[in-house]
Amino acid sequence: MTTPTTLATASHSPATRRRVAVATLVGTTIEWYDFFIYGTAAGLVFSKVFFAPAGPQVGLLLSFATVGVSFLFRPLGAFLAGHFGDRIGRRAVLVLTLVLMGGATALIGLLPTYATAGVLAPVLLLLLRIVQGVAAGGEWGGAVLMAVEHAHPDHRGRAGAFPQLGVPLGMLLASGVTALVSGVVARGDAFVAWGWRIPFLLGVVLVAVGFVVRRAVEESPVFEELRSTARETKVPAARLLKDHWRLVVLAALVFAGNGASGYMLTGGYVTSYTTDPDGPVGLDRTPVLLVVAAAAALWGVFTFLSGALSDRIGRRTTYLLGYAALLVAVFPLMSAAGSGDVGLLFLGLAAFSVGLGLTYGPQAAWYSELFPAPVRFSGVALSYALGSILGGAFAPTIAQALVQEFGSLHAVGAYLCAVALVAVGAVLALGRTRRVALPR
Repeated sequence: MTTPTTLATASHSPATRRRVAVATLVGTTIEWYDFFIYGTAAGLVFSKVFFAPAGPQVGLLLSFATVGVSFLFRPLGAFLAGHFGDRIGRRAVLVLTLVLMGGATALIGLLPTYATAGVLAPVLLLLLRIVQGVAAGGEWGGAVLMAVEHAHPDHRGRAGAFPQLGVPLGMLLASGVTALVSGVVARGDAFVAWGWRIPFLLGVVLVAVGFVVRRAVEESPVFEELRSTARETKVPAARLLKDHWRLVVLAALVFAGNGASGYMLTGGYVTSYTTDPDGPVGLDRTPVLLVVAAAAALWGVFTFLSGALSDRIGRRTTYLLGYAALLVAVFPLMSAAGSGDVGLLFLGLAAFSVGLGLTYGPQAAWYSELFPAPVRFSGVALSYALGSILGGAFAPTIAQALVQEFGSLHAVGAYLCAVALVAVGAVLALGRTRRVALPR
């Protein structure tokens, strides 16, 4: 039997930590590429190819609503992944969620349109988006636990930033591929006719790469210790909600502020608003996609830096700095998005990305440090899933409705500020966890 001391030594092996960092980074990047390709396409073409009879405005609302519906199924994915992740291990769940996400993405790329299949087309689209939501609900928790539970205690923030990088890098990849297809392969009407399918079908290749990488990673040493000492919990979610429900609520609210702001970018709203040919801005699609991709790259830089920063100044302090940065940048971004100037749009998104990164990088470490090992997968996964619903699920839909009602992007800015202030309250209510042992 492997002893806990041996496990701790193995988990601190530099070679093991490097393999885990690469595996979690590659896997989450691919999985979030799949997820964000949908948000990008929802903002650009789905209202035309799946919801055309509803008209451009209602069709766009329905398109963004399908983005949000998937979030409602994240708790189901979190429950299932948390249960099996706390019972049979982190690695097996990670491989399964990757395959589910990739399969759903490829099938979306093969769907018939409303013109050829009628109402069946949007129904199938919604069903596949639900599968993506279930997979996303389980993906994040397993990836961050593999990273943090293998990490040296002094570097958990930095280690946890690697799977966090998968979100901005997935967005960068999704925007970059879409810009390439839109600007080179299928320009103009060809992109709406068939070009949008290419990014979805490319997901098959990426998933194959991620599958190979993740299969090569060792199981989490913390889970191996749980198994060796027979401390697994039969129904982890039940114990979690009985003993730690307050932590789940607060952790969800902490993420809600980041989620609402992040899904303005990743949910396709900024792209849709600025490129709508019938809207007040009417920018070309390809330059906007390139600007969004550049902003996603900056988001990734600050995500990684903030994970390392949280090892030095603490998770809570880093979060407070991040939400302050978001609050400062919200209204300048709204003005830039309505200016019709691509350069100003980039500056607005770049400033916004600083706060997004600072409120995302430390999350993996902080969540992992909040929950004891027997329910940790369930705790981090459910907190993340609920935070996604509260903050990000219908953020693009809410933004579209606010603009239609008030005729101004500043109404969207006020909404984002309100959600961020609620998140600040939750941050202040949680305890400090830096440099303490992971709860057993």
